[in-house]
Amino acid sequence: MPPLPVEVALRAALQAGAAVHGTTSPNPPVGAAILSADGQLVGVGGTQPAGGPHAEVMALRAAGDQARGGMAVVTLEPCNHTGRTGPCSQALVEAGVAYVRYLHSDPNAAASGGADYLRAHGVDVQQLPDEAPDLAPWLAAVRMSRPHVTLKFAQTLDGFTAAEDGSSQWITGEEARRHVHADRRRRDAIIIGTGTAVADNPSLTARLDDGLTHQPRRVIIGTRDLQRPGFEQYPGITQALAALWETGARDILVEGGASLASSFLEAGVVDAVQAYLAPTLLGDGRGVLARAVGPTLADAIAFDLDNVIRLGDDVLLEMTRRD
Repeated sequence: MPPLPVEVALRAALQAGAAVHGTTSPNPPVGAAILSADGQLVGVGGTQPAGGPHAEVMALRAAGDQARGGMAVVTLEPCNHTGRTGPCSQALVEAGVAYVRYLHSDPNAAASGGADYLRAHGVDVQQLPDEAPDLAPWLAAVRMSRPHVTLKFAQTLDGFTAAEDGSSQWITGEEARRHVHADRRRRDAIIIGTGTAVADNPSLTARLDDGLTHQPRRVIIGTRDLQRPGFEQYPGITQALAALWETGARDILVEGGASLASSFLEAGVVDAVQAYLAPTLLGDGRGVLARAVGPTLADAIAFDLDNVIRLGDDVLLEMTRRD
């Protein structure tokens, strides 16, 4: 290991990947950073929208000649195939990079092999033990050959998403709602059912004041012909996931309602959960799910708790499905 500040480059690469999350599909939101031979951070880049340069190329462009003899730190193994862009492994070799450190191996058989190519061309290559959270949905989607699905809901302490009269605005506070909009911008698509579309007429847009304009695709599942401009509609979950996958979506969010949430769970395609928990009690009302997904506690669908985030007076629980 050369005496270079790998941690500095890794932080920069992770930040670059996070900054492009939601804009790169079907490609992964990769970040890359270049250290010069004397340990200076000289280039940082994130993967551009499909058809554009990958993270390594963006970082190499920023580094210029200072990349020669230096190190590249990348959140995903550099690709080794020619698609709409050339192989990043070749670009690193041509730039004279002496060391490459990466986090995740590429699960895409068509693009993998970059590490071997680099080693064969005299580059010192090592895989780091860290993880890139922004890559998790894409990595899972590639393994499953379908979009990664996150089920999101907001509820009271006693598990209700709306009061008896149907009112639900707002269960959570302003900070939690801002977080929802920021999260929407990172998704490829947001899905609701026809019931929610008719009852709430949601816009499903990411409304933020930072001037960034990326918006997720807006999807309705159900057989009622709603003819909503700007929305895609599919009759069922299977058709929706297949169509979204084929058209490049890898990271999708299911926002409602209770019947649709139950159907996704019954279909076994909920990979993660975002539960926004408000410090209020209703005693009765509408639940997160429309029906039981198992007759006994032993049949409950279990999740592992990954993160607990306080948002004002509310709490966000982020979970992944237990294998």
